[in-house]
Amino acid sequence: MMHMSRALPRHATPRRAAYKPDTGARALATRELLLLAAAAAAAAAPPNAVSTTRTHLANLDRLLVRPPPLPLPLQNKGAPPADDLGDGGGAATPDDRSGRGGLLNALNLSTFLPFVRKPAVDEMSPRSLAHLQRLLTLSPRPSPKGSIAGEWRRYHGEDGWDGLLDPLDQNLRREVLRYGDFVQAAYTAFHSMPSSSSAAASQHSQHRTLVLPDRSYRPTRSLFATSSLSIPAWARRRSAPGWLTQRSSFVGYVAVCDNEGEVQRMGRRDIAIVLRGTATCPEWAENLRAGLVPVDDDDDDDVGSPQNAPKVAKGFLSLYKTAGDHVPSLSDAIVDEVRRLVEVYEGEELSITVVGHSLGASLAVLAADELSACLSADAAEHRRRPPPIAVVSFGGPKTGNRAFADRLQNGRGVNVLRVVNAGDVVTRVPAPAMAREGEGHVHAGAELRLDSRDSPCLRPDAGPACCHDLEAYLHLLDGFAGSGRPFRADASRSVARLLTYQRPNVRRAYVERARVLGFEPATPRTATANGAGGGAEGHYGYLASPT
Repeated sequence: MMHMSRALPRHATPRRAAYKPDTGARALATRELLLLAAAAAAAAAPPNAVSTTRTHLANLDRLLVRPPPLPLPLQNKGAPPADDLGDGGGAATPDDRSGRGGLLNALNLSTFLPFVRKPAVDEMSPRSLAHLQRLLTLSPRPSPKGSIAGEWRRYHGEDGWDGLLDPLDQNLRREVLRYGDFVQAAYTAFHSMPSSSSAAASQHSQHRTLVLPDRSYRPTRSLFATSSLSIPAWARRRSAPGWLTQRSSFVGYVAVCDNEGEVQRMGRRDIAIVLRGTATCPEWAENLRAGLVPVDDDDDDDVGSPQNAPKVAKGFLSLYKTAGDHVPSLSDAIVDEVRRLVEVYEGEELSITVVGHSLGASLAVLAADELSACLSADAAEHRRRPPPIAVVSFGGPKTGNRAFADRLQNGRGVNVLRVVNAGDVVTRVPAPAMAREGEGHVHAGAELRLDSRDSPCLRPDAGPACCHDLEAYLHLLDGFAGSGRPFRADASRSVARLLTYQRPNVRRAYVERARVLGFEPATPRTATANGAGGGAEGHYGYLASPT
């Protein structure tokens, strides 16, 4: 018995032989002999060692039938040590298996891509490599393939997206992802040329650094937001760039779908108003002016106004209504351009979609409220039906009071879809400041709730900046299937943006295995420079919000 007990560890030596790409009778005989020897040892072992030996048998059986891995590629001699590649911890995470596994297992993508779990003989197929390469590229997502012409009003929120959000309809997911990529393009255009010196020349033309990921849409006008506040000279740092304190800044654009094939697929011609989030110091200052003021021009004085009057945050309204020195107000620019496009495409089936992230989400709600009133009046004058208006917002704060939310949805007929990350604190502000009913800030519309903890790529303790980041929103949206359901196995959105802009919040194994594949995440500074320089990569919008 003692001899058998001491001889048991020697049976671990054939483990290397089991990893050889050897198939047939010899491998099978080796496995059977090892199992018989281990079983004999278990029979002769004392009772208190039976459970341990059974565990050893189970592990040994799984080990011997595991397919042989592919060899790892040679490491880059200039790569930093492993301790500097992760999320800050020195030890590898439990899902860190970069020490073994082949080229296609270099990223921990088994929950994303079922093909990485195929036998080794299939792992090197061109199709598998193409799928994996796409996860590390910055190429735009293709336009949605499924036709929604017969139900486009339902996908545009006619019934409040009833039955489409949980579980999430795949056609709706693709539509919302495309609108999110439009906002990313606005971020990239701003950071590529943030100065407003060319605002006067660009207000009636396309921003010269604006590149849309979906070429079915054509930008028709750049939009600028102006703050009523100015940063005093004593508060300005000499080393800070001038655009940080400028009052007027590029905030978005208006685009229209002019591809006839896409118009037929969607069942209508869509006009999109796209608005980015906070970027400059005056915009941040306006965010802090959360006091409620009447939204209507005929009731500018909030003193003595009725309690049930529609009101919105003062800072948001200021950015929306204030005109700049060389540019009109955001309100006038949006209304004028949308009216012009409605006249150009008169007689066609039209829809208007206002999209925004963070601050842009609140500006989108204000724009939709005003557009609904203006277009309804124009339609009544010309005896035609006004186009439906929908808002798609990502990580938006509360914009107005209950009376404003009720008027927006019930009185104006605007459909609002709020995409919310459970860990995003921005969606919970401003906090209730007044106890009286009707005086607090509230949300409007239907909610699509995501959670960073559901992602196999993001750390479960991702910080508030990551939870509010637009690319993190789109990553979660691409993998969301429904409440209580796992992350989609066929989610295929690129993880390169997350590796570039949210590296501290990405699981350590993803960062390490991306380096094994030769992908070096660029710094935000480098990526912005590439975008400004017009490179093929980096020029496509993937800048995160400057939170």
